[in-house]
Amino acid sequence: MPKTITVRPFARSDFAAWKPLWEGYNAFYGRHGDTALPEDISRTTWSRFFDTYEPVHGLLAEAGGEMLGIAHYLFHRSTIQIEPACYLQDLFTANEARGQGVGRALIEAVSQRAADAGCKRVYWHTHETNATAMRLYDQVADKSGFVVYRKLLP
Repeated sequence: MPKTITVRPFARSDFAAWKPLWEGYNAFYGRHGDTALPEDISRTTWSRFFDTYEPVHGLLAEAGGEMLGIAHYLFHRSTIQIEPACYLQDLFTANEARGQGVGRALIEAVSQRAADAGCKRVYWHTHETNATAMRLYDQVADKSGFVVYRKLLP
């Protein structure tokens, strides 16, 4: 019988459980070894979840005391609507927990928090090669048709 997945906000004491999931997320996107994020970025990211002046939030999915996944999201203003928008920036499920509803539970939890905050939409993006995640995303959201561009600055 599958374990019940619980999703909750991070507690300060969750750092040791969050860090391997955060590192797994970054490794999935090629940020590991020589290209790993500097430790100060990870520490700063973690501290932002507990700063009331930051719009960044985090959720942890767990079952039976095991940490299974994380979601990081933030609220921001928009030029095309009065209500805030919610950007689901990072979503990661531990390899051994994939296909068990963790990602869906995290998306639903972020969506509920966004609705509670008055948002009219939650949006996110993923890499075009992330076919496994896109199978879930296609079930729970609509593709916007937009392509993401970025320009790195010195």
